[in-house]
Amino acid sequence: MKRLIMVNGTMGAGKTAVCTELYHILNRSVFLDGDWCWMMDPFVVTDETKRMVQNNISFLLRNFLVCSEYENVIFCWVMQYESIMDDLLSRLSGLEFEPYKFTLMLSEQALTQRIQKDVQRHVRTSDVLERCLQRLPLYEHMDTVKIDVSEITARQAAEQIHDALCKGCKG
Repeated sequence: MKRLIMVNGTMGAGKTAVCTELYHILNRSVFLDGDWCWMMDPFVVTDETKRMVQNNISFLLRNFLVCSEYENVIFCWVMQYESIMDDLLSRLSGLEFEPYKFTLMLSEQALTQRIQKDVQRHVRTSDVLERCLQRLPLYEHMDTVKIDVSEITARQAAEQIHDALCKGCKG
């Protein structure tokens, strides 16, 4: 059975790095970062652009899931509300796959350090930190497998996800 591996967490949690590592660990896998569907200039968030991004993500996920060459579809994105995951899954109805949901958790201190490094490298703007800290508690109660990445590498987090997949943990 195909697996859709959804990895969420706040900005700066390391979703892309962890999923890149997981992509290298798993056989017959494909990786989609939801942020790639938001690479627009100007970056404008409206109802229309949100619908477009959700449609694009659903289209890509659906095509990856129906392709017989791949067993594992890895998807990461900032999904601070369970309804975002539920909406994406509902858009994939009719396909045969097992969803596995993971959240990368981290302490406020670790998040602050990571975002500050990103600001220094001009990867993020300084206003991101406050939003991330405000949203951090939203992830605690989600129906996902939680992985604390505060003090581990992306490779170690990917290995924890791999271990959970082998045990059949879905969240």
